[in-house]
Parts: sequence; structure tokens; C-alpha cells
Amino acid sequence: MGGGSVIETVFRTHDVPKEDRFDMWQELISRTHAPMSMESSHKADFQASQRVLALGDVTVWPTTFQPVRFVRTQKQVRGSDPETVHVSLPARGTLRGLHCGSEIACGPGTFCVLDSSRPVELTGGDGDLPHTGIGMEVPKALLPPARHKMTALTTCRLSEGEGFGALLGQFLRHVAGDAASYGPSDGPRLAAVAVDLLSAMFAHALDAERSLPPETHRRTLVLRIRAFILQRLHDPLLTPPVIAAAHHISISYLHRLFQEEDDTVAAFVRRQRLARTRRDLSDPAQRTVSVHEIAARWGFTHQAVFSRAFRSAYGVPPRDYRETALAPAAMGAARRRIVNEAWIHGQ
Repeated sequence: MGGGSVIETVFRTHDVPKEDRFDMWQELISRTHAPMSMESSHKADFQASQRVLALGDVTVWPTTFQPVRFVRTQKQVRGSDPETVHVSLPARGTLRGLHCGSEIACGPGTFCVLDSSRPVELTGGDGDLPHTGIGMEVPKALLPPARHKMTALTTCRLSEGEGFGALLGQFLRHVAGDAASYGPSDGPRLAAVAVDLLSAMFAHALDAERSLPPETHRRTLVLRIRAFILQRLHDPLLTPPVIAAAHHISISYLHRLFQEEDDTVAAFVRRQRLARTRRDLSDPAQRTVSVHEIAARWGFTHQAVFSRAFRSAYGVPPRDYRETALAPAAMGAARRRIVNEAWIHGQ
């Protein structure tokens, strides 16, 4: 997938002279996606921003821009084709236009898929309101043979509300919102996850999930299982048999999947639950909630079992951890009370 780290490049039009903003934006989009022409009634004082996150061979780019009409002609396709699939996930505003001979309209919660090898006319933004969303560029060579059915994919309704679309949406939002947390070796790993999720979403949309390479199918199944677990950590009945049954696989196959991830199902569930109890125990807003209530909230029904697991993971009992974690907040509150009392007394 190519080497490299998560490299972030930021562009904001307010850092550029007014007369250069629109032209620089057009040049940037042509480099990020593919050469194209642009029109806008806001050209005289164009406002836009874009962050480009390089994940190996895949790029993710959160963006906001005033309404624009994008046009990529057949001549521009012949002149330069990066051979990529572009996926946009609008957060505000709608993408409308013509692509692959069909009308498209993609609003928030719906993926818009574009093929760089085909002409496109697309308008982003509603009225005078700016458009906000996340774009992703993936080389076609990294996708399974279903990429040859791009015409069908560009006209499919691909929703963020369910299945692989939900996983891909969560992934894009997480990467866009927390790029600084990834290290030098994480770029290619994130690119692999992006390709797997996009491949699975496409295959499901085309009813061709069986055509996925076995490794892609395995990784996407693991991602789906992990998402299922994270949504149900509060349930004390979240056990391997329940997880396996929900995904129509055997318990032994479930364990085998996690062994290939150098983990166990039980260890993953316990680690995620403990991380959330630690977060809540260090939250000053929850200082009046008992340790037992916080443990029960995250699926620990036996206090002694929870205390042992917490101490094993973090080196101290949960009550001691809470006292230490909240001490700075308590000291800050005490200092504020002293200052306030002194101020009132002085008055």
C-alpha cells in the first residue's frame, strides 16, 4: 500500500489574497481529485478550507466551501486520469449533478461515488449556504473487480445509516477528527481499513459480497464485530455465543478471527469496558456517581471482579484511581472558592 505516515496539509482561503482564492482552490481540488473546471457566484471573495490527510495511497480530505459547480469534461479525462474512485460524505449541503449518464443527488448521510475516468457535472451547496463534508480518494487498482461496475455504483443509494456504510462513515469521521493521534506507521494501516470498508460497501451494494477476497472479507467481518461489541458494552450478557450468533458464525470461528488479530474476544470486551470505566472515574462531572454504578454501567455485574480487573489493568484499585485522578480538579475548585471568598470579603 505504499509507505509513509499520516501527513496533514491544510488550506484556508482566508490565508490567501481575495483575488487569488478561487483560482488556488480550483488548483487544489484538481490536484486532490482530478483536473476540472469550477464556477461560483462567490468567486470574487471565495471562502473555503480543506485538510488533506495522506494515508499511504489513500487520501481523506475534510472540507468546507461556498457553493460551487464542478465540471470535468471528456477532454480533461483524456488529458489526465488518476484512475481513482472518489467518495464524498456530505455533512451539510447536497451534491447534485450528472455522472455516468444519470442524475445524482446526495445529501447528509449518503455517500456520493465518482469515477475519475468519467465526465461529471456536480454542484455542491444549497442556495448560498456552504457545503461541508469529507472526501476520500482510493486508487481503483486497490479495489476488487467490482470496480468495473462503477456505473452501477454511482447510481446506488449508499447510506451511512447501516451496515458497511455505517462503519465507513464512522471511520472517515474518526480519522478526520483525530488525525493527530496516529503515528508514523499508521498511514498504510488506515489505508488498508479504508479500502476494505469501501470494497465491502460496494460488494454489498452490488449483492456480490462473495466476490470479495477472503482476507478483505475476514477483516471487514472483524471490524463489524468490533463495532457490534462497542455498541453493547453496557450489556452484561454480551458473551462470545451472543456475538457469534449475531453474525451467523460459529463460536470457534469467532475465536479464530480474534486469535489472528493477536487478541481474544473476552480480552477485547474487557479492555474496552475498563477503558470506559477509567474515563468515567476521572470525570469530575461524575464524582457523585458511585464506583459500583459506573462499573455496572459498563457491564461489570460483580464489584469484586471489576476491582481485580481494574487493578490488574491500571495498577491501582478503582477508588484509589478516582481519588488521584480527581485531585487536580478538587484542588482547582478549592482555589476558585478561596479566590471567590477573598473577592467577596474584599467587596
